[in-house]
Amino acid sequence: MNAIVAVNADWGIGLGGSQVIVIPEDRRRFRMLTEGGLVIAGRKTYESLDGPLPNRRNIILTRCMDYRIDNAATVHSIDGVLAEIGDFDPDKVFVIGGESVYRQLLPLCTLAYVTKIEASPPSDTFFPDLDVLPGWELESREPGKGYSFCIYRNKILEERHV
Repeated sequence: MNAIVAVNADWGIGLGGSQVIVIPEDRRRFRMLTEGGLVIAGRKTYESLDGPLPNRRNIILTRCMDYRIDNAATVHSIDGVLAEIGDFDPDKVFVIGGESVYRQLLPLCTLAYVTKIEASPPSDTFFPDLDVLPGWELESREPGKGYSFCIYRNKILEERHV
């Protein structure tokens, strides 16, 4: 399983339920990496989209027990997420937000695909700072204009599987 996220310089990911800065190159990268895969979103993140993401299996993690969406699986726990993932190729499973879903599933992620935006607009939701979070290591960085595509590796998870 992997995480994919766009963060501001202070690791902020949104304000009032929306991404503050949208970079077209980030959206293209997101689509390229996740198409044909499986995405896991919290209810609020899902509702910020225009319905289930096409060409992907969609899983919504929510505490709302009666929440149902056509063309998406709804689960209410991490165990439910893991059951829905089943034998799906873990390299094609992506956690796409929001904050609480990232925090719950990040320890189970092998990689984090992070678009780091070189600005710090106000945010009320944040992604964990992988530059200081124990066990995470920057594996690659590809600079762009005002942002960088970064890949972080969860070394703790990797060590457990050795």
